[in-house]
Amino acid sequence: MLKSLTRAVSIAARLTNKAPSASVCRAAEPLVRSALCAPTSATTRPFTRSIWMMCSSNGAASDRRAKLLASKHTLPSCGCGGLHTEGDKAFVEFLSDEIKEEKKIQKSKTLPKMSGGWELELNGTEAKLTRTLSGEKVTVTFNVNNSIPPNLEEEPEQGQKAEDNEPDIVSTPNFVIEVTKQGAKNSLVFDCHFPEDEIGHGEGEDESDIFTIREVSFQPEGEEDWKETSYTLNTDSLDWALYDHLMDFLADRGVDNTFADELIELSTALEHQEYIKFLEDLNGFIKCQ
Repeated sequence: MLKSLTRAVSIAARLTNKAPSASVCRAAEPLVRSALCAPTSATTRPFTRSIWMMCSSNGAASDRRAKLLASKHTLPSCGCGGLHTEGDKAFVEFLSDEIKEEKKIQKSKTLPKMSGGWELELNGTEAKLTRTLSGEKVTVTFNVNNSIPPNLEEEPEQGQKAEDNEPDIVSTPNFVIEVTKQGAKNSLVFDCHFPEDEIGHGEGEDESDIFTIREVSFQPEGEEDWKETSYTLNTDSLDWALYDHLMDFLADRGVDNTFADELIELSTALEHQEYIKFLEDLNGFIKCQ
């Protein structure tokens, strides 16, 4: 486009220098106008609009341009510089109703406490439970992100309302247990999780472990990421006698089914609290507050 424009202007200049007749000027005029004003397929829309605005300089044309760029196309604004549409308004109304409903079903404003003398430390969606026992330090860390199992919806039975068939939302996060002993070079670290078919157990049923150990490894104390150079014991093919001893080792330090049940309760409350906070932040963001 730029080359065509330059070529057209050069042609017009040469014709002008030679003092051509009026007919020649009229013949050259469409060429210049075409080069200056006509968009091509390779020209972007804003650039074409800018060229069109330069082609007309009289007052009437300026008035027409002002009307075309009038505020009737401007979206409403709260002064924050953000867009506000009818869709945003509907979104805010939905979020406001959703926040009210979630607060109605929130069991408590405070998080449940863990029995056994565990100290809780929170960092956003991450929770750390710490307990000291006979010179040993036991730390359990989990994160509520991605801790809600997928909801496999079932068809409601005849005469049953759909909302009555909805299961309770339960947070079952993976968690890491770190056991540190004085004088030991490394900590013994357990990577644990809740199998979906083992969550919860009713009265009268044989009590089984509701959480399982996936991996065990020795790691430097306080390390967030496992070192790939340290040997990791995977329990998938582990001798059951050794596995039972590892579970007993954790139970002796307070990590048993009671602890796991309380951890699920704590994680569920924390996840719901963070979910409500997210909805409130989202609502404020859409409203630009």
